[in-house]
Amino acid sequence: MKKKLGLSPDDEIPQRVIGSGTSLDSARFRQALAEKFQSGEIPGELSLLFCDHPDAYVVERAKKLNVPYESFTVKECGGKKPYEERLLDLLNANQIDFLILAGYMRVIGAEIIKTFENSIINLHPAYLPEYPGLHSIERAFEDHVQNGRTETGVTVHYVDCGLDSGPIIAQRHVPIYDEDTVDELEERVHECEHILFPQTIKRVLNDRIAYEKGSN
Repeated sequence: MKKKLGLSPDDEIPQRVIGSGTSLDSARFRQALAEKFQSGEIPGELSLLFCDHPDAYVVERAKKLNVPYESFTVKECGGKKPYEERLLDLLNANQIDFLILAGYMRVIGAEIIKTFENSIINLHPAYLPEYPGLHSIERAFEDHVQNGRTETGVTVHYVDCGLDSGPIIAQRHVPIYDEDTVDELEERVHECEHILFPQTIKRVLNDRIAYEKGSN
């Protein structure tokens, strides 16, 4: 049975799972987040890392940090529906309260959204509602080249059934300079992500913990 929102009975802090990406930068970022949980800088117990790419480097990072992990693909599950059912079973079996998505490149299904309503947050490399979906940095850079765009951004938002359409929690603009290459812009966006996302996770979890303590 999934635990009540937010708190575990032993230490009164929420558990959570990170859905992860596949790039080397993603792996480093997930490691940095894991270390912040383990040091207590971010409140909560890092209970599970899930990745839908079993060969992703982030799995090796999880092993080194002794973070429990699980990985399986849509293909090996026989389609999206059984994949989502297996994922939901995994989350419930680990008594997960809160999900953090960073580089998880799949749309979350309605049943998981319903089960974890207002308990899933995502990091998106654009200033939403601009550039939802894939290739956000490349699209912003193309607008810079073609139309003189001077900024893009980073957004942390709650996940709903739409495409990067959930309520926004935090945002920050990222400048695009005339001399930029797309790689330089991508690096600047990632630098912003690495600051904004941990700060926002910490604030959201602290607010949840305070709310739970006040309602008990």
